[in-house]
Amino acid sequence: MVDSTFILKGDICYCQDSRTLRTIPNGYLVCEAGRSQGAFETLPDSYASLPILDYSGRLILPGLVDLHVHAPQYAFRGLGMDLELLDWLNTHTFPEEARYQDPDYAKGAYARFVSDVRQGPNTRACVFATIHEEATVLLMEFLEKSGLVAMVGKVNMDRNSSADLQEESAEASALATLHWLDRIEGRFSRVTPILTPRFIPSCTDELLDQLHAIQQKRKLPVQSHLSENQGEVEWVRELCPDVSCYGGAYDAFGLFGGKDCPTVMAHCVLCDETEIALMKARQVYVAHCPASNTNLSSGIAPVRRYLDEGIPAGLGSDVAGGTHCSIFRAMADAIKVSKLRWRLVDQSLSPLSAAEAFYLGTAGGGSFFGKVGSFAKGYECDILVVDDSRYGSFGNFSVEDRLERTIYLSEDSDIVHKFVRGMKLF
Repeated sequence: MVDSTFILKGDICYCQDSRTLRTIPNGYLVCEAGRSQGAFETLPDSYASLPILDYSGRLILPGLVDLHVHAPQYAFRGLGMDLELLDWLNTHTFPEEARYQDPDYAKGAYARFVSDVRQGPNTRACVFATIHEEATVLLMEFLEKSGLVAMVGKVNMDRNSSADLQEESAEASALATLHWLDRIEGRFSRVTPILTPRFIPSCTDELLDQLHAIQQKRKLPVQSHLSENQGEVEWVRELCPDVSCYGGAYDAFGLFGGKDCPTVMAHCVLCDETEIALMKARQVYVAHCPASNTNLSSGIAPVRRYLDEGIPAGLGSDVAGGTHCSIFRAMADAIKVSKLRWRLVDQSLSPLSAAEAFYLGTAGGGSFFGKVGSFAKGYECDILVVDDSRYGSFGNFSVEDRLERTIYLSEDSDIVHKFVRGMKLF
C-alpha cells in the first residue's frame, strides 16, 4: 500500500467531455498509485480492502488547471488596469520583470507566488518566468517542492523591450535557453520545461528559427500569446507583412502546434477565419483569459466557436493582467463575458454554461498535460475536497447546483484538502 492508493467518499462531480457533467452524490472515487480507477455510486467489492477517506457532505472535484500565468507579475497584480496591453507592458510589466535579475528578489517573490497558489484550487499550471536563468530555476525549485505540477518557461525576447529586459541577440537567447535546459535536465519530477517566446513583437525571425531547432531536438511544448489586443495585432501585421495571420508568424517557424509541437496560445481574442482554421488544423490550445482581456480592454474571445470547432481550450488566470490565480474565478469570468459577447456582439454564439466553464478549467486545459482533469478511469488523480457549507444550505441543492455556487462563491479557504497525482498536499 502506498500513500497514493485510497478511496475518497463524498459528493463527486467531474466532466466526461465538454458536454457531459457527471455527478455522484455520496459516491466513491478510487485512486490506485495516483490514477483514477473510476467513480462509483456503490463501491465495487474488489476495492473493499482499500482505505476510505470519508468526506461525506463535501464536494470532490478534479484539481483546476491554469493554462497561462506569469509568475513574476504576481507581485504587482491589480496595478495599471486602466491601460491597454502595450502601454501596460512598458509601464508595469517590463520594469517589474527586470527586477528578477536579482536572485534574492526573485526568491522572495516566487516563494510567495508558489505558496499562495498551493493553498488555492489550482493543481497544474503553464507558467511564464522571465529571461533570467537563475530566477527561472528558483521558480522551478519552489514549484517542485510544493507538490504542484507545472510547465515552466524561461522567456525569450531579443527585440522591442526595455534595455534591461532584452537579450543581447537571437544567438544569446538561444544559448541561454540551451544552458537552462541542460542545467535542469533530470532534476525535477513534477516540473518540466516549456519553450516560451514571449510574443512575436519581442522575437526576431532568427530567434524563432533557433527556438524551432531546439524544439525539434528536445521535443518540448511551446507557449506564447496570440491575437490578444488590437494594437498588438496591428503591430504584428507591420512586423510580419508576408504572413497570412498572427498565428502564421509562429507557424512559419514550426512553433504552432502539430503532432510534434504541442502548443498553447494565450488569449486568441481577435482571431480571424484564416487563423481559426490554422489553429484547428494544428490543434493549438487556446488559453482563454477572460479577466485579463477585460482589465486590459482587449475584448472577448469567441470560446463557444473554439469548442464548436473542436479546437482544444482551457482557462488562464493571466496574472497580472488578471488579478486572481484561482481558476474558479476564471470560470465565473468566462461565463459572464460569454453572455456579454452573445448579447452585444454575436448572438449566434451562445453563452457558456457553468458545466462548460468547469470543463475548460479541468479536463479541457488538463488535456495539455495528458490524462488530467477528470475522474474517468486512467486519469491522474488531481483532487479537491471543497467545503461549501458556508454558502448556506437553505434548500435542496443538487451536486450540480453546488458546483455552480462554488464557481461563483468559492475562496481558497474552502479548499480543505488537495491531492496531486494522488499525493495529499494538505
